Amino acid sequence: MKTLRPLISRVIQGLALVLTVVVLNFVLVHTAPGDPVETIAGASGGMSPEMVAQLRTQYGLDEPLYVQLGVYLSKVLSGDLGYSYFFNLPVTSMIFERVPATLALVLSAVISAFVIGTTLGVLSARKPNGLLSQLITVLSMVGFAAPVFWMGIMLVILFASVIPIMPVSGMRSIDSSGAAGIADVIDVLHHLVLPTLTLGLVHLAHYSRLSRSAMLDVLGSDFIRTARAKGLANRVVLYKHALRNALLPVVTVLGLQFGNVMAGAILVETVFNWPGLGRLAFDSVLRRDYPTILGVLLFSSIVVIVMNLLTDLCYRLIDPRIKTS
Repeated sequence: MKTLRPLISRVIQGLALVLTVVVLNFVLVHTAPGDPVETIAGASGGMSPEMVAQLRTQYGLDEPLYVQLGVYLSKVLSGDLGYSYFFNLPVTSMIFERVPATLALVLSAVISAFVIGTTLGVLSARKPNGLLSQLITVLSMVGFAAPVFWMGIMLVILFASVIPIMPVSGMRSIDSSGAAGIADVIDVLHHLVLPTLTLGLVHLAHYSRLSRSAMLDVLGSDFIRTARAKGLANRVVLYKHALRNALLPVVTVLGLQFGNVMAGAILVETVFNWPGLGRLAFDSVLRRDYPTILGVLLFSSIVVIVMNLLTDLCYRLIDPRIKTS
């Protein structure tokens, strides 16, 4: 029971945080400039004042803000995120339809950035003044400084014009609509390469620099000198003793930066026309589609909170001292 108590406490805190996020998102979205009814009227070529008033009543926009908030909270608690103003479809079904594309992009970017970045940081820390270490440091600085959207545009220009070997738009090829099985998976993976590279490069630089710094700190610790004095092999000292302790700050950043990865996915999906939640959020903001915007924000907030909870659990697996405390 003592081991479950911290987990239950974090879950309760997470639920309270989700409720707070829902309220703040609702207030901010509804007080932002723009009117969804006027946007719909403009897209349809104009409406009569009677039709505009009817739409406001239909969407509940003629009620005070606190009344709209109460209605929205009651629907969210029952699992109803409403209907899209523009697509006229349930927001829940639209989100779950696009979740696989976003998860494929985000998870592939996070995993590749974490694994490759940590590996480069460890290799750099083995010989801090070596040529490989300096080269990795320079590449990390470039990746750290480059904006996500700029990196995506540069890759589109490179692989669409200079070296046209990679697809730069969409999730599948136009001529593969009837493909199935392995052929479809290969086609999706082919389209996934550039978005993953764009989203992962910036975070790869973070993990590389952080793991290098953490490894250098750990390698200078007393217990590492003791392990070397006992005659343990350098590989055992490096990967079994030093790396496990150096992973703690890297795992911390992995959990905390998951929200940044989700935010970066909006730009990447827009650049590469990737049919995920980021693209849906971008289109919904332009169209003042309040229910869809709020639904995407709610889902993203839940994902970030769950990732922070999983980060705490990973702490207990990596460092036994946290488990015993």
